[in-house]
Amino acid sequence: MITKYYKPIATTVLLLCFLFANSQIKNIGLPEIKNFKKSDYDGGTQNWGIEQDKDGNIYFANNVGLLQFDGSSWNKFVLPNNSSVRALKIGNNGEIFVGGYNEFGYFKPNEKGKFVYTSISKLINENNRKLIDFTWKIHILKDEIIFQSFGNIYIYKDKKLKIVEAPNRFQFSFLVNGKLYIQDISSGLLTYSDGKLSALKDSQIFNNTEIWGIVEMPNKKILITTLDKGVFIIENNSINSWESEANLFIKKNSSLGMTIIKTDFIVINSVLDGMIICNEKGQIIQHINRKKGLQNNTILASYVDSDNNLWLGLDNGIAFVNENSPFTYFGFSYDLSTVYSSVVFGGNLYVATNQGVFYHSWDIPFKEDSFTLVQGTTGQAWNLQIIDDILICSHNRGAFQISGNKVVKTLDTKGYWGFKKIPDNPNYLIGSNYNGFAIFEKSGSEWNYKNQIEGFTKSASTFEVEPKSVWLKKDQFVYQMRFSTDFKKFNYVKTYENLDKSLNGIRSIQKLQNTLYFQTKNRFFKYSNENDSFTEDTNMSSRFKNLPIINYCFEDNSGNICYSFGESIGILLKTDSGEYKNIGSPFSNLTGNLVQNYESVNSINDRNMFIGLTEGLAHYDPKLQTIASKPKVFVRSFSFPGDTINVGNLTEKKEISVPYKSNSVTFKFSSPSYENLENVQFSYKLEGFDENWSNWTTISIKEYTNLREGNYEMKVKVRNSFGIESDPAVFKFSISPPFYRHFLAYFFYLCLIGLAIFLIRQRIKMKIRKNKYYETIEHRRLYLEREAKIKQEQFELEKEIERLNNEKLKIKILAKDKELVNNSLQVVKKNKILNGIIHKLKDIDSDVLDDSTKTQFSKLNKSIVKEVNADKSWKDLEKHIKNVHFDFLKRLKEKHPTISPRELDLSTYLLMNMSTKEIAEIMNISNGGVELARYRLRKKLGLNKKENLIGFLMSI
Repeated sequence: MITKYYKPIATTVLLLCFLFANSQIKNIGLPEIKNFKKSDYDGGTQNWGIEQDKDGNIYFANNVGLLQFDGSSWNKFVLPNNSSVRALKIGNNGEIFVGGYNEFGYFKPNEKGKFVYTSISKLINENNRKLIDFTWKIHILKDEIIFQSFGNIYIYKDKKLKIVEAPNRFQFSFLVNGKLYIQDISSGLLTYSDGKLSALKDSQIFNNTEIWGIVEMPNKKILITTLDKGVFIIENNSINSWESEANLFIKKNSSLGMTIIKTDFIVINSVLDGMIICNEKGQIIQHINRKKGLQNNTILASYVDSDNNLWLGLDNGIAFVNENSPFTYFGFSYDLSTVYSSVVFGGNLYVATNQGVFYHSWDIPFKEDSFTLVQGTTGQAWNLQIIDDILICSHNRGAFQISGNKVVKTLDTKGYWGFKKIPDNPNYLIGSNYNGFAIFEKSGSEWNYKNQIEGFTKSASTFEVEPKSVWLKKDQFVYQMRFSTDFKKFNYVKTYENLDKSLNGIRSIQKLQNTLYFQTKNRFFKYSNENDSFTEDTNMSSRFKNLPIINYCFEDNSGNICYSFGESIGILLKTDSGEYKNIGSPFSNLTGNLVQNYESVNSINDRNMFIGLTEGLAHYDPKLQTIASKPKVFVRSFSFPGDTINVGNLTEKKEISVPYKSNSVTFKFSSPSYENLENVQFSYKLEGFDENWSNWTTISIKEYTNLREGNYEMKVKVRNSFGIESDPAVFKFSISPPFYRHFLAYFFYLCLIGLAIFLIRQRIKMKIRKNKYYETIEHRRLYLEREAKIKQEQFELEKEIERLNNEKLKIKILAKDKELVNNSLQVVKKNKILNGIIHKLKDIDSDVLDDSTKTQFSKLNKSIVKEVNADKSWKDLEKHIKNVHFDFLKRLKEKHPTISPRELDLSTYLLMNMSTKEIAEIMNISNGGVELARYRLRKKLGLNKKENLIGFLMSI
């Protein structure tokens, strides 16, 4: 719950506040303190010196060596003899001069950014080198580098070393405004110039103590702090004890040095009780010790960085003190827990917490270390409000009136969230309690409980009051309750679920410029009683258009609008022209530490604003708000398999080429933004690989694997705790192609392709010529083949003609054979007839014939016999048949050698397709004899019953 109740402060207090506020070192609360343990930086416990380079990196002279902190990571560098580093100084050319035991020299990055140590002490004779002891201080005076030990000062110039011996024994030395002061234990305070030492008048008073710090104050005053004799001031050539509050503190706790911060203030380190910051009059503005947040009370070194923040080298660890912030804090050292509300009243600062109400005198600076519990308020205190000059506390045990250090009156015993006056009824007060609402009535100067309002029992801390009604916000709903005339009950209760059909729920209700507004998603609406509806106020909505989605807001007494969003807050600051300027970045430091849903912002005046936290109270002074500079970001290192380039240490950035086999690379980023380190975020983009910037992340390492060859640009930017983005840092590198994709390889490939094309062309030409040759040969072959084919076809045609002629001839021969056979058969028949006639003539008795008839008969008989005997037709037929079928008979005889001549004749007759009767007549056998001969022939030829004999013979 945000509270906003104000009370004018006494004029003297306001003047005091103004004076101290202008001091630029806050005297209310404690600055943010960040402790680094030895386990964080992996070094020794003691830190003797602190320096910062031009890139913002912080260096520490540590027990085990030189430490480097870039905001993201720690690095350690050791001396060759592994001795403790007691002094360091950053050179003009990037050298880091260091001094240890019997050793001094400098670290400087090589071409890969790795710090390489160069020993200057080697210029001293080896025997004398062992007498150096510890180098305690290093100074750069004009073109001389001065290393100071107890026995000597060593002056390094133009790569040569000159030694100036101590008159007796040196203590420590200090460079102030171009003048080098050195303490000698017997000669007092000396000054060095051009190789000579001169004693300072009346400075022997320091012979019985150790000087640990010398600084110049305004008006050329010199301030000197000693280990055990307090603080002295040199003014008008006289040395006197500095009579001041700070001197009393140092005399009690001893000093180990001092430094100037913000021009007019002095940081003094102590041995026993932390450190103090005082003004030029010696008034202590801040005191920070172990109880207030430091991890160690012995401060060995202090250093103010480029952002006016303070670094402390402790006897055990390192501390960062955020002196440049407009925020300071009342935390555990002030015995405060979760804070829900705060208010200044009656010269006290009252704070409502989860343990009760605590108070602290509103004196500036705060002299006491803790707040005191108001008697009777133990428990959950939700709210503190000043109403008609009465301080009222809303508590889980009731409503209390507080005065001074105790509860003076209990107004009601029910738990309460808060109170508001009823407009147009100044004597009535309405309070939101655990059971609904109650009415309080003013009697004289006192508020008294009157009655609980009936008709509504819901409980919530967010409500607003109008003359005739109350609006209460609970969950996503808003309830409107209308009073009865006697304020004893609500006659009318209505619930509203949204402000517009396009918006779900109602986020907050608040009064701004005396107007009640209802808000959701940064759109503000006003309620109309006449229409019972909500109308958007576009003018008010436009003020929040470009802001994050807010939870709720309120208006302070200066017309500024405070708003809550997410886990943070912001302010719309009202300007003289009536416009509003958004201020959100300073409050980003509080992100995550606010009491969610119960944010408390209490504006006392234009220099004092208190904000409740989960662990205490924050004080904000708007007048101290410095313009946050744009942060810087660096690519600290670039690693790939086989090598690491410490880019952040290089004075000259050059493009790096990485072999293809090492194409997995790792980047480390850093930003010397030491305020709220946990809120520093990085975003990166690898040009040539990433299309868009990455999401913001607190991780400062990014790895890429299997990158292709080519040129790349790694871009990284940082966003500090104020939300301000840096300009991108760019690191260029390239991935060499593999040998087979190298440009020489491509040239070779091009030559190879050219050669291949040439050879292919030659081969094609040869092939074309060869093909033409083979084509000619082929054409010749085809021609010859066609010619041969034609000749073959002609030959085959001739053979076919011959065959046809032969077949025709055979047919004719067969026909002739058939005709001859027929003729032969006719002759046989004739001869048979003639033989029959002859036999019949023989049967005639010639004796009975007369002689002439007998003679004629005898002539006839002889003539017939002669005709029969003279006829050789059968033999000619047989001979002719054998001649015609010679080839057939030959093939048949070769296949069947056992066949007889008679069977050959039968085969011939069968081939000629002669009938059984004709064969019988030719062979002069009976028909049965022919059948028997056929049977024997089939058997000899090996034919079964189903095979045709004539067909078989024709196939031979």
